[in-house]
Amino acid sequence: MSGNLGGWTGLVLIVVVLLLFGAPKLPGLAKSLGQSLKIFKSEVRPGSDSGESDSPASSEGSESSKK
Repeated sequence: MSGNLGGWTGLVLIVVVLLLFGAPKLPGLAKSLGQSLKIFKSEVRPGSDSGESDSPASSEGSESSKK
């Protein structure tokens, strides 16, 4: 079924998304989708997440030191 997505189908899909979510909400939706994909990719590839796992731990440590 996903093989049938063509030019007109994609255009109609974009118009429906614009009508449902509205133009102001689309950047936030795209940002959250990008973050979700980034997290998913880091979970799928366990070898490449060593650099990313340091940044949340360091930010949590800085937050706890502020309190």
